[in-house]
Amino acid sequence: MPFLKKFKTALVTAGDTPLLTFDTLHAVLKQHEDQKSQVTMLSARLRDPRGYGRIVRSPLGEVVRIVEELDATPKEAAITEVNSGTYCFEVALLVDAVKKLSPKNAKKELYLTDALEHIRTGGGRVSAYMTATGEEAQGVNNRLQLSNAERILNRRMLERLMLSGVTILDPNTTYADADVEVGQDTVLLPGTILRGKTKVGRQCRIGPWTRIQDSVIGNECEVICSYVKETRLLEKTNVGPFAHLRPGTTAGPRARIGNFTEIKASRIGYGSKVPHLSYIGDADIAEDVNIGAGTITCNYDGKDKHRTVIGAKSFIGSNVNLVAPVKVGRGALVAAGSTITEDVPDGMTAFARERQVNKVRK
Repeated sequence: MPFLKKFKTALVTAGDTPLLTFDTLHAVLKQHEDQKSQVTMLSARLRDPRGYGRIVRSPLGEVVRIVEELDATPKEAAITEVNSGTYCFEVALLVDAVKKLSPKNAKKELYLTDALEHIRTGGGRVSAYMTATGEEAQGVNNRLQLSNAERILNRRMLERLMLSGVTILDPNTTYADADVEVGQDTVLLPGTILRGKTKVGRQCRIGPWTRIQDSVIGNECEVICSYVKETRLLEKTNVGPFAHLRPGTTAGPRARIGNFTEIKASRIGYGSKVPHLSYIGDADIAEDVNIGAGTITCNYDGKDKHRTVIGAKSFIGSNVNLVAPVKVGRGALVAAGSTITEDVPDGMTAFARERQVNKVRK
């Protein structure tokens, strides 16, 4: 432990206690300094202390030692104040006490907790700071405990959002990662999952059953029953239900992306609409464009990806294939059922389909 010697005080905490908060660690350090202790430990009182080391106190309430559960007597096992695995040590005394540790216990291991008794018997002051709730002391040693810890962390995050002015209709089915930001007066409906560094603006409506990951959602947007990843939605853009927005997508302001539409690495301009049943990949769509149902940008030739460009105020009919690289000019119209392989000039109408022939039915 040579690297510790240049410090006066060391804060030691277990790696399996993810529910500890900064405020609690700061309180441990403050009490350590205020009481001029040589060791300050973090304790908690649990209804069910099984699995934790018990804190044994003297009749005067002083911390005497920590006894591990396997080494505890029945009387000691009944103690409900437990060790959380977080300590503040005076470094010089810690280094000396570690040299005296011995594996004379049920597990035949070296217990750091024994260092507290060595320091106390040597005349050092040992104190304990007790958490207001026992949840911060909860360790994670299996998947059940991991699930419980994740539930508590999510509850804390949702409480923070609600206190900042976000409406969450069902906290039991809503999830938000620690780095998520949500603006005031936004409503999160049941089944909403916000992951990564997602930022949601003010007065939005998200959900139900929507997952948004590492995306930026502008003010007054609505996303219904959809999956959004690494996407940027500008203000007053509506998405869903059942849309899939893939990485590299930007839409809006005031864009509309409807049901069963997939968009990838594309720009959807102001007021443009992709209302339903379309695949738009590697495309640049200007403002006030209408994309008909069943439109596909054929962006992959089997080897490389190519881009499609659609000019402002264009109208793309239903069931159109746009074979990239291709450009549709400003104000152009592409007739339904067309397969477009060449550029369409500004203001022109393009037909690229077989002429209908009606014959007498035999």
